[in-house]
Amino acid sequence: MAIALIDAIPSIKRPHGRPRRRPDLAQADRAYDFDEKIRRPLRARGIEPVIARRNTEHGSGLGVHCWYVEAAHSWLFHFRRLRVRYEKRDDIHQAFLIIGCALICWNKVLQGFC
Repeated sequence: MAIALIDAIPSIKRPHGRPRRRPDLAQADRAYDFDEKIRRPLRARGIEPVIARRNTEHGSGLGVHCWYVEAAHSWLFHFRRLRVRYEKRDDIHQAFLIIGCALICWNKVLQGFC
């Protein structure tokens, strides 16, 4: 599913030139340490995989950015409808996800300015 997720990234408009289609690099944890299923397809798409190897010592520095993702998930899980999915339709669940993200951004803006 990781390669399908990378392929599903929409185009990013830039002021000059054609839109970017792929990121420069992909960061992941040790669970994604597969050469043939993850690393090689990413390199074939021109994406540098930054994935920690299994059975190596910690301290590579990849965990520094995980806090942002985990914090965003915990903020979203404060909304019960997003923690346990009740909707059968994907579009309704995505609408609630967008509303939850908007509320989180709104609260962060209010904390920063007030």
